[in-house]
Amino acid sequence: MPFVWSVGTIVGPSIGGYFATPVDNFPGSFSPDGLFGRFPYLLPNLICAGLMCISIIAGWLCLEETHPDKQPGSAPPDPDDHTFRHFRADSSAMTMQASDTTPGVNLTQESYGTFNRVSEDAVEEWDLKPDGTSRPSSVDEGTPQKWLTRRIVMLTIALGIFTYHSMTYDHLLPIFCQDDRATAGGDEMLSILAASTANGNGSLAGGLGFSIKEVGFIMTVNGAIALFVQAFVFPIMASLLGVWKTFLVVSILHPIAYFIVPFLTLLPPNMVLPGLYACLAVRNCLSILAYPVLLILIKEASPGPSSLGKINGLAASTGAACRTIASPVAGALYGVGIQIGFTAIAWWGSALVAAIGAIQALMIQRNDKGDQHRVRAVAPCRFIAETDEQRLRRKRSVVRIRVSDSGYGSEEDNERTPLVGRENV
Repeated sequence: MPFVWSVGTIVGPSIGGYFATPVDNFPGSFSPDGLFGRFPYLLPNLICAGLMCISIIAGWLCLEETHPDKQPGSAPPDPDDHTFRHFRADSSAMTMQASDTTPGVNLTQESYGTFNRVSEDAVEEWDLKPDGTSRPSSVDEGTPQKWLTRRIVMLTIALGIFTYHSMTYDHLLPIFCQDDRATAGGDEMLSILAASTANGNGSLAGGLGFSIKEVGFIMTVNGAIALFVQAFVFPIMASLLGVWKTFLVVSILHPIAYFIVPFLTLLPPNMVLPGLYACLAVRNCLSILAYPVLLILIKEASPGPSSLGKINGLAASTGAACRTIASPVAGALYGVGIQIGFTAIAWWGSALVAAIGAIQALMIQRNDKGDQHRVRAVAPCRFIAETDEQRLRRKRSVVRIRVSDSGYGSEEDNERTPLVGRENV
């Protein structure tokens, strides 16, 4: 999904930058007195609205309904049918369906379908009843655990902090790129660093002075960089460092991504684009590594699958709240920076938040128990030596289950239960 998202970040800015202000970009096709002359940003919005309509139509015509009770042309199952009684025990639970011929399965439970959770490297004996239930699980499920633990809270806060300063970057970047330059270039670098510029507007004032079309191209290149990082850099770095160390490294280094951006105004005009792309590469390497490892750590901290819905809901709500306040706060700081001739204040404000996130990340205790996920590249990498322990972990687990048909009643019950009559499954 992040890979496909990166593709969208390439196409989207291209549409916005190329079709915005069509009177200037296509003077022979659009009149300054026409509709698109009065509303210079109407055309790219109409194109995006058309793409969304195509998505709606494609979803309506091509995607199948997955909810078993809402599929068109299918009647609900007979409540007296023992085959479905086990699957529909909890009607409020989230369900999924493998195909049109299989019933919904309760994903909030440890069991899938007829079987309960089983122990690996063991031969399990199952005595199935006509209603689809079986004997208790061989693995002790234990009592329900508290899901809102300190580790969950700390990781959720870390996700919120990351979401906040990441959103401020996305908000400030196009504004900073399009804002007028306040300095003449690299000749005044020493005097600017001494807190004054040739025109007296203050240090690190203004933006980079690109046009709307150029900003669209820059955002497209940013999406291409993100696509490369997602496909190649992330699996290699996560394989070398592991999930936990990757999280700590990107959290500690993240303030750098915001601190260096204002210094682009000090570069000569011919070095601004290379410097900007270097800043985007640094930011994408840190940001794209941070988000997936945070989600992995949150999943590892969950006391059980039945709590994942609550935990993911809390994390999503926290991220949405931080995204909501990020843009207005960053925009207000940039406005203050314009007034005082110091637009770096907005970027360095985000760097301060990222530094707080780095300190907060160091306060999170590493989870040495429970699931420990690893990220590996799809294809072997010659730079990463695989140990014997890693090769052993890659071996597939085998669970042998013997299903016996003892305890069944009439032949009619046997016909209702598909597994009846098979002594070895």
